[in-house]
This record gives sequence, C-alpha cells and structure tokens, in this order.
Amino acid sequence: MSETFLITGAAIEGADRADLIIENGVIAEVGTGLSRAGATIIDADGLIALPGLVDLHTHLREPGYEASETILTGTRAAAAGGYTAVFAMPNTSPVADVAGVVEQELALGEAAGYATVQPIGAVTVGQKGERLAELGAMADSRARVRVFSDDGFCVFDPLIMRRALEYVKAFDGVVAQHAQDPRLTEGAQMNEGIVSAELGLAGWPAVAEESIIARDVLLAEHVGSRLHVCHLSTAGSVDIIRWAKKRGIDVTAEVTPHHLLLTDELVRDYDPRFKVNPPLRTAEDVQAVREGLADGTIDIVATDHAPHPAEAKACEWQAAANGMVGLESALRVVHQSMVETGLIDWADVARIMSYTPARIGRLAGHGTRLEAGQPAELALYDPSVAGVFTRDDLHGRSENSPYLGRDLPGRVQWTIHRGYATVADGALVELVR
Repeated sequence: MSETFLITGAAIEGADRADLIIENGVIAEVGTGLSRAGATIIDADGLIALPGLVDLHTHLREPGYEASETILTGTRAAAAGGYTAVFAMPNTSPVADVAGVVEQELALGEAAGYATVQPIGAVTVGQKGERLAELGAMADSRARVRVFSDDGFCVFDPLIMRRALEYVKAFDGVVAQHAQDPRLTEGAQMNEGIVSAELGLAGWPAVAEESIIARDVLLAEHVGSRLHVCHLSTAGSVDIIRWAKKRGIDVTAEVTPHHLLLTDELVRDYDPRFKVNPPLRTAEDVQAVREGLADGTIDIVATDHAPHPAEAKACEWQAAANGMVGLESALRVVHQSMVETGLIDWADVARIMSYTPARIGRLAGHGTRLEAGQPAELALYDPSVAGVFTRDDLHGRSENSPYLGRDLPGRVQWTIHRGYATVADGALVELVR
C-alpha cells in the first residue's frame, strides 16, 4: 500500500525547512530542491513535520466493549490526531492477560491499517490483583508485549507489585502503574478540595495517588526494574518523581492532555464529560504538571483515550462513567497548553509524544528521526489555524470529549503510516484493504 510522496518545504520539528521523499515505506531522501517523477506532491509550506505520534495509553475496548470503540474506529481516531502507533490497554473482555488475546488485538490492528496497535498485557489475572498473569507468554508471543498494566485498577498488593517488577526484568519489560489507593478513594467522585466541599461530592485526595507512587519508586529501586507511572495528576506526584529520578531510580511518568489544561472548577456544572480517573485537579496542580513536563520530570504525554457510549455519560454525575476521548485532540491541547505558553518547543513535542513513548514501550519502527532510511511514520501539522472543536473532529465510535465547543489551535493535515496516507489534506482516508 505504500506510496511515493514528495513533501516540500516542511519545517522539521518546527525548525529547518526541508523536502522529504517517501518511497517503499521509508524516508528515501531529505534535503532541499528535491524532485521525484510520479510522486504525489505535498506542499508543506507552513506545516510542521513531526515523527508519527505514539500513544502509550489508549483504550480501544475490543474485544468485548465494541459499543464504545473498536480497534478499527479507535485507530481511525488516532490517525486523525497524527498518531501512527497506539498501545492498547488490557481492560477488555476477556482481559488481555494471555497470549491469545494480545495476538488477537495485534491482528485486528494490522487488518485495520490506520496505526500500529501494540497490546499492553495485564499484570494480574483478570486485573483482579491476586496473582500474576502470563507475563512471559505474552512477552514471547507474536505481540512481543513489553508494557504491563492493570490500568483502571491499582496493583495494590506490594508483594504482587514487587514480583511483577522482578518478572519483567527478564525481557526488559516495564510495569505501568495506575496509582490509586482503593481504600482512600472509596466512593470518590472528584478531586478532594474546595470545589468538592462546596458541591458536597466525595473527594478523591491527592495522597491516594502520591502514596502509591512513593511506594512503587522504592520497590523499583529495590528490585532494579523499570516502573512507569500512568496519568500523573498532582503537584505532589511531580515532586516524588523528581526526587526518584535524582536518586537514580528507573522511573518514567506520563501526563494526559486534560490534566495539562482542565481543572476541577469545570465540575461545578455537573457535566459528566469532565468526570475522569484520576480526576481533574486544581489550577496549582495543572501548573505543576506543566512545569514537570517542561523540565523533563514527566517524560511523555499519553491520552488515556477512554471512549464510552452516550448513555454512560448522559446521566447524573454520580452514575456516569469515568473517562474522556482524547486521540483527535491531544496534539492541539499540547500546542495550546505547552507550546503557546512558551514552556516547550516543537522538538520537545516530538520527544514527549513520539520518541520517548516509543522508547519506553520498546516499540521498533516508531519514534524515529525524520531522516533518510527511517520508516515513513510522520504527521504534518498546521499550527497557524484554529477553530472550535466539534463532533466533526471526532472519528471514533464515542463522543465523550471534554473539548467540544472549546477553541483549540492547529490541525493535523497529513498522517503517513508505513509509507501511505491515513489522513490527507485534513481528511481521514478511507483505506482499501
């Protein structure tokens, strides 16, 4: 399916302008004044060329919850957002805790063709936290799983967590922890603070996240293993990760786009679109995670794309499901919250949304430089436009976006995966497989 493209005048990671020739699924040449007979010409004047984005935290819902999303619809949403690879969380039905399920997810991603789907394996059987899943079998499967998580559930038992960290060392894996003390968050509905007190909603204290992170970085140090912290959201969590890295502990952390932009003040209208786990925090927390991302304490941005059918959100706050869709909007939110504020530049965007997530997940063929000989995985982004985010911007099966009606900058104009276009001139391409 690969095509031949001549991309002219693109700003590579927002810096020097160059032409790129894409041929046979790879970047064949990078330079100036290039030409190629018969190539499809893409005029990239004014566009930023980024390596294809990689999301380390996506919920694709298949198998089992296809009313919310499928691997096809989820990867279409990913392509629309500039992503060429996504890591699929294991909270499916059946749970992705054996080789057969992760291999099924891999095959469905290959058949869809919009992005590489790299399965994440569950840490424990059924994500129940009682005994380790078949980590080695998933690692040795065709899916080559290297990231393991019970996301949606914390691996709360410290002995189970220690054993998981020890086990994954054998194949250079990483445990991605959902840091939430279940006892401290029983019945919690939103961030614990002034707003929760005024609204009379049960609070979700920051210490419920921070205490698990503190425990786990010490376990990772003791074992000498890799730990990744999912969707970090509080100022205290940033401080703990900063301390752990200074100590030399092998820990990485992610922040979601919504925790970079939105605060718990939005809950005042009881709009379930803003109900999420971990919850939206305070303005002080938002500033702290922005600064942590800018200074490298937080390694990456990951969407935690969590689609739900309409009925799961069209209800009262307490009954609503946690979660937001985020693949189509992530780059635009990072543009607004981090680039427009001067905290990072476009080279940093490439690092936190492509290079580093691919490295953490040990995903070959992604997160590579836009250089000759590298795989043709890239996005062309127009930073000069802006507009209201609407349902027309969503390409998955669910519409539970917190950004509907909000002004966001930028637009993905092209996404190229394995040398062929999945987005062309701002429109999703209907692939013929």
